[in-house]
Amino acid sequence: MYDKVPRNIWVIFLKNLTNELKQLFKIGIPIFGSQVSYMGMAVTDTIVAGRASSLDLSGLAIGNAITIPIYFLLGGCFFAVTPIVAQLFGAKKFEEIGEKVREILWLSFFIGFIGFLLYRNLSTFLPLFNIDENIAQISDGYLKAMSYGFFANMIFTCLRCYSEGMALTLPVFWVAFIGMLLNIPLDIIFVYGYFGIPPMGGVGCGIATSINIVVGMFVLIGIILNKREYGPTKLFSKFTKPNKETTFEALKLGLPIGFGIFVELSMFSGAALILGSLGTTVVSAHTIAINIASVFFMLPLSIGLASATRIGNLVGEEKLSLAKYASYISILICLSGALITTILILIFRENLVAFYTSDIEVLTIAVNLLLFAAIFQIPDGLQMGALGSLRGYKDTFAPMLMLIVTYWFIAIPVGYVLTFYGLNSSALGPPGMWIGMIIGLTIFAGLILARLRYISNKFILQASPIPL
Repeated sequence: MYDKVPRNIWVIFLKNLTNELKQLFKIGIPIFGSQVSYMGMAVTDTIVAGRASSLDLSGLAIGNAITIPIYFLLGGCFFAVTPIVAQLFGAKKFEEIGEKVREILWLSFFIGFIGFLLYRNLSTFLPLFNIDENIAQISDGYLKAMSYGFFANMIFTCLRCYSEGMALTLPVFWVAFIGMLLNIPLDIIFVYGYFGIPPMGGVGCGIATSINIVVGMFVLIGIILNKREYGPTKLFSKFTKPNKETTFEALKLGLPIGFGIFVELSMFSGAALILGSLGTTVVSAHTIAINIASVFFMLPLSIGLASATRIGNLVGEEKLSLAKYASYISILICLSGALITTILILIFRENLVAFYTSDIEVLTIAVNLLLFAAIFQIPDGLQMGALGSLRGYKDTFAPMLMLIVTYWFIAIPVGYVLTFYGLNSSALGPPGMWIGMIIGLTIFAGLILARLRYISNKFILQASPIPL
């Protein structure tokens, strides 16, 4: 059967496959390195604050529970810069890239100022959650310390996405990696108090992070000014006023991305709150399982982010059939990575949990939950490849609606029912929540794959109205 297929077809197939794999890994591996570096910063904060005191660690945890959703909700606007730049880069409209990014930078100044004010005043709402006064005081100090870095973070995020949109992901990795290394001494100095600086505990982590972000912003600006690959865009060679159309485009594409990430985070937060009534042992086990699943998810996440750049470049070049092909390859890589991580979690789940706890009761529950966390990887990998590809097509609103429906109206309610009532009046406990999340995520993966097929075919038909 296969002998009848001309050999050159297989050669062309393998050539295209190899090329797309090469392009996606070239963009994606530095993004993976950046994600690992960002996680490394968070781990350093946790370890250093935890060694200071459990009170400082709790204050840091509450502070992060507030700052992270706000960052993605507001900073998500600038994730739109990647597909905007990617399509212009593919079309070789280099100076237009510079003009667009200069216009969007005005938006980063405005949102940075809004975030600064929010961070400085959010502690007003902490008493509503009945949080211990000492913990709330540390969280308040942490939020105020982080407020100074938020402004710089919006500028950094805009410039980072500008760089990634041109497939220049390696410079961003080096900035993130250097930041991870710098964060270690900064945390130690400000948390424990050295060189005449008084010990600040958990608040010191916020100061260290803000300094790190400001340094990272200036380093990235320096790279953009001096690295010749950025030269054709002439980003900092001209002055551009704010532009209403560009601002609207960034908000139209970016707000759904940011809110979609917020919806995803809220699903995990909601799951923790639901399981909270089952006791600290269950919450600890659930937190460990979520953390392990998140670590292994970084590979599909990186490829999904890389696919946004790759698809955007190809759409800009008007290579729409190749863009569709590249989107399928990104899904294949994400699925393959998810299958590998699923197997690794299943084989090493006891060893993985042992890194986090020695409590036998917590360990037993967490090892059981990792069975579900392993299954969770598969639909999560599928959806990330498709979601990233859709961003490359500048399709962000429909995916946001799908996230809202599947996470808020399916995953959380189903998980709640299975946890406390189960099937046939037999409550499933913590596994019920994970089953609910898997059901919601699987439905979302099916919907987003169908959406990608529709959008990719639509682009091809619009360019050349010939039946597929």
